[in-house]
Parts: sequence; C-alpha cells; structure tokens
Amino acid sequence: MRELVKIFDTTLRDGEQSPGATMNIAEKVRIAEQLEKLNVDIIEAGFPISSEGDFEAVKTISRTIKRSEVAALARTNPKDVDRAWEAVKGAKSPRLHIFVSTSDIHLKHQLKKSKEEVIRIAARSVARAKRYTPNIEFSAMDATRSDIDFLSAVMEAAVQSGATTINIPDTVGYAIPSEFGALIRTLRQKVRGIEKAILSVHCHNDLGLAVANSLVAVQNGARQVECTINGIGERAGNASLEEVVMAIRTRKDLLPFHTRVFPKHLFTTSRLVSKITGMAVQPNKAIVGANAFAHESGIHQDGILKEKLTYEIMTPESVGISKSSLVLGKLSGRHAFRERLKDLGYRLSTADLELAFRQFKQLADKKREIYDEDIESIVVEEILRVPRRFKLVYINVIAGNVTVPTATVQMEVDGQLMLEAGFGDGPVDATFKTIKKITRTKSKLLQFAINAITIGTEAQGEVTVKLEEKGQTVIGQGADTDVIVASTKAYINALNKMEFRKQKLVGM
Repeated sequence: MRELVKIFDTTLRDGEQSPGATMNIAEKVRIAEQLEKLNVDIIEAGFPISSEGDFEAVKTISRTIKRSEVAALARTNPKDVDRAWEAVKGAKSPRLHIFVSTSDIHLKHQLKKSKEEVIRIAARSVARAKRYTPNIEFSAMDATRSDIDFLSAVMEAAVQSGATTINIPDTVGYAIPSEFGALIRTLRQKVRGIEKAILSVHCHNDLGLAVANSLVAVQNGARQVECTINGIGERAGNASLEEVVMAIRTRKDLLPFHTRVFPKHLFTTSRLVSKITGMAVQPNKAIVGANAFAHESGIHQDGILKEKLTYEIMTPESVGISKSSLVLGKLSGRHAFRERLKDLGYRLSTADLELAFRQFKQLADKKREIYDEDIESIVVEEILRVPRRFKLVYINVIAGNVTVPTATVQMEVDGQLMLEAGFGDGPVDATFKTIKKITRTKSKLLQFAINAITIGTEAQGEVTVKLEEKGQTVIGQGADTDVIVASTKAYINALNKMEFRKQKLVGM
C-alpha cells in the first residue's frame, strides 16, 4: 500500500503574509471550509498572539472545522503557547505549532541567544504545549542555513519533550533539491528518536524550487508537506499545494505515495483564494492557471485532437476544470480551425475551408484573441455571404445637458425603408432603443465597449457590443470617427448575426 503524505495547508497563516493578502474573519472561515472540502489534513489557521483579530479568526475556525486538524502557531515563550492553545482548544483535532530559529544568522542578529539557550527554550516550550495536547509540531526556522549538528540537537530535544511532528523549513528558499534531500536523509540518521515523529517540510520559493524541494524531501522520508493554495506567501511564496498534490498523483512511478486531497476541488479552491486575497493567478500557473490546459500551437492542437495524452499529462476534469481549450491564434493549424467550425455548426467544402482559413490567418495577425464570433463573421460574411436583414440608412441624434437625448434612425429591413425616433438616457441608449423599435427584436445588451483604434482627437473609434437572446450570444463590431455612428454599426452588425443564428437553429 502506498504511504500517506499529509498535506498541511498554511494559506491562512503564511499565505496571509503575502503583501496585500490580509483577510477578515468571515473570509478566513470561508477559505477554511473550502480547505476542509478539499480534504487537507491540517489547516494552519493563524498566529493567535500576533493580533486580536488573528486570535478570533483561529478561535472561530477551530469551532467551525470538523474533519481537518486545526493548527495555531506560537513562538517558544509561555505567552505565545498559552494564547495559541486558548484560540485552538475548541477544535475537534487541535494542534500546537511551536517554532524557533536555529541558523547562526538568526541567532546572532534576531534572537541574540546562544545555541544552548535555544535548545533549552525549545524543549521547555514543547513540554508546556504538551500539557494542553499531545499533537505538537516543532519547527526549526531557517533550518537549511543551520549547523547540522546544532539542528540535530534542537530536534532531538523537541522529540524528547513530546513533539510528534518535526518540521524542516527552508525559510528563505535557499536550498537546492539535491542538497535538501541530503539534509532530510542526514537528519533521519542523526536525530535520536526521530522515528517517533512525522518528518515535515515547509519550503519557500525564492529560487523557484519550493515544490521541487518538497518532493525530493518526500522521496527521502518526509511524510508531511506544508504548502499554500496558489503558492502564495511571504516574498516569492510557498510550495504550491495543487502542484505538490498533482505531482504525487501523476508521477506514481517515482513518487509511490498518496494524499487525501480531493483534486477535483483544486480549481474552485484556487479561484476562491484568488478572489478573496485579490492576488490574481498567473495565466501560465501550473495546474490552475488559465493556460494550464490551453493549446495554441498548431502542432499541439493537432496532437490533442487525435489523442489528448500527446500533450496533456493529466485531465483538466481531474482538477475541476471542465475541459481543455484550443486557443485559436496565428499559430493554430487547419485541424483545430476545422474542428472549431464543426463545434459552431458549419460544414464547409474543401475550397471554402481553405478560403476561410486564409481569412482567419489574416485576422489572427492583427488580433491577439480570436473569438468564436470572429470566426462566425468570416463564415457568414465572407463565405456564405448571408444577406443582411438590417441595414443602416442614416442616423441623427440630439443630445446635451439640457435636452432629452433623441435619436432618429432610418433603416432598411428586408428591403423596406423604415423610419423611427426614440428617447433614451443618453445618445447611445436612445439610438439602441429606436433600432429595437424598428427591428422589433428582443435581444438583451450584455456588453458595450469603445476603443480608439487611431491616435488624436480625430481618432477612429471601434465599438464592440455583445447581445443575448434565448441563450444565444453574439458580438457585433463597428468603427467610425463618430462613436455614435460606430455604436449604431456595431449594434446592427450584432442583430444581423443574431438573425443568422436564429435561421441556423430553425434549419437544424
């Protein structure tokens, strides 16, 4: 049977140390509940001595969580330990997490204590915590820059005093994987009684090696990994929980272990943490980034369409993403373009497909993102040449700060001229309402955007509108030096696309 690797999530404690990522109590509880749904083994809820707010957050989370263990952080002094226990004692499975620095740099410049003093206070603090609960974790801060003999002595004292988990933090992200793996092996050999405790690691990402160091530690005997959702945390962050979990799940050949985490909740949890903290997930972030299962290269798209295993080592569904996406752009090939056309309901001849593909490539050279509506426009306007039901003849708008905006519009509808006038909250609103009267359409405006596509006061404006009707959405575009005219063109362009959609659905 594969050995268990416990997942210790510190998003609510170390993750909150990310600049700007402070959370209120309600937000912390919401994330804690999601972490329990994700099925992490331990949730580090906070550092109770640091503030009254953090104390209350840990206390509330402790009373809320039913399955996961809840940990509270404390330094090696009596007040910290007592305050941490007071906050976490209401948990169904409480844990006290005691830490002290062990590197010469920290001892000299921060703690200003001797090695002998540190060993004594570490043992004393663990023993004090042991009065409250048998579930004690001890961490040696800056362990990777510590003297190995002293580090071993501190850990031995912690184990003898009752620590059941011994944590090796790479606090400043200094270690290289081969070096960190060797450190874990050495400590397992040197520290007497270490077999009585679970060996844990807490790796920071200053050199981008947090996940790599965590995994090599597991290969060398660690059975708990401390990490955060999206890898957030102090400075460059922590080991990313989703990356650690999916690496163990994906590479069973080299990592014959398992976690209790339910990976199908990873994406939802990532988005929740991003939303609450305001820290956006980079598009190329592994596992949960917007591009993690997106393919734009023609070669990759061709492979994915033939067999997903060619370019995907895990399924998007396994982490809670509905499906892979083929992003159409200038690097895309005919295979992906043809499949997208099929998805949109078009079956073109070889000649028409070639013509449409050339038009698509020309557009892709000018536009960063190609939407389905862009592809549909190419087919409708350039290939099928579907006649436009609605055509603009002229528009006249009166607006100002002392008059009611009024639009007079003349259009051609199925070859017949029609003229109407209408009022609105502004010139664009008046125009759109008048057009709806003429066309008798019921589409709902979802989006309206204006961009200048040339420079200066005489710049040409490009307007994009998005309409919805009975679950169908279309995008229309129009350009003119007069933004009201550009808006009118875009709206009518979208209405013509919607009419074509209706005809196509009836034909199906």
